[in-house]
Amino acid sequence: MTRASEKRRRRSVVARVLPLALVISVTTVVALGPRSPTRLVPALSWAPPSLSFPLGCGEAGGDLLALVAHATLRGIALASSVALIGFSIGCPLGAAAGLLRGRVEQIIARACDLVQAFPSFLLALVVLSAVRVPTRAHLAVVFALTAWAPFTRLALAQTRVLRDAAFVEAARALGARSTRIVLRHVIPNLLGVVAVQLGATAAAIVVSEAALSFVGFGTRDGVALGAVLDQGVSAMLRAPHVLLVGAASVFVTSVSLMVAGRAFDK
Repeated sequence: MTRASEKRRRRSVVARVLPLALVISVTTVVALGPRSPTRLVPALSWAPPSLSFPLGCGEAGGDLLALVAHATLRGIALASSVALIGFSIGCPLGAAAGLLRGRVEQIIARACDLVQAFPSFLLALVVLSAVRVPTRAHLAVVFALTAWAPFTRLALAQTRVLRDAAFVEAARALGARSTRIVLRHVIPNLLGVVAVQLGATAAAIVVSEAALSFVGFGTRDGVALGAVLDQGVSAMLRAPHVLLVGAASVFVTSVSLMVAGRAFDK
C-alpha cells in the first residue's frame, strides 16, 4: 500500500469514527441522562463543573450536559435532513442543466449565483421574524431554500466533464432520452464528487442555527447550542465555563459534520 493510499485510508476512518462517536455519545446522554434539558434548579445557577454536573450548570441551574446533548442531537438531525434535501434537489438539477446545455444551463447557473450571493442568514432572519413561534420545521424550510445551490453548482461542473464522455455519447446514440441518461449514467458518476458537499452544508447549518438562537430567533424551547452561547456571553466573567462549553459544542459538532463529508472523498 502506497503512502498516499494509506493516508486516504486513515482519513476515511477518521471521517467515519468521529461523527459516529459524537452521535453515540449525545444519544447515550439523551437516552440515559437523569435530567431534562429544560429542568431548572435556581439554587444551582452558574454552578461550576462537578461530579453531579460534569459540565456545570447555566442560567437558573439548568444542567449544561443535558442541554448540550439534546441541542447537539437535534442540531445534527436538522443539519443532516436539510443537507440531504439540498443534495436530492441539487444533484439531478445540476446534472440535467449540464446535459441540456444552452439556455437551461445558463438560467440554472445564474440562479445558483443569485442564491449564493444573498446571505442565507439574513433570509432566515426575515422569514423567522414573521413567524410567531419558530420551530425546527421552520428552520429546515428556510435553510432548504438555499441549501440546493452548492450541490447544483458542483453537479453542473461535474456534468460538463461527463457529458462528452464516451458512455454518455453511446447512450445518446442508442436513442436514450435525456432523463434516462441523467438518471442512469450521469448522476451515478458524479455522486461521489457532489456528496463531499454534504458535510460542509451540514456544518454550515449547525453554525447558522446556533447564530439564529444566539440572536433570539431560534426555537422557543431554548434547547439549542446558540442558547448556551447566549448564556455564556451574559455571564462571561461570573461563569466562564458556560461560554467555553457552548463554543466547544458548536466547534466539535460542526467539525465532526465537516469531517463526515470526507468519507465520500475517494
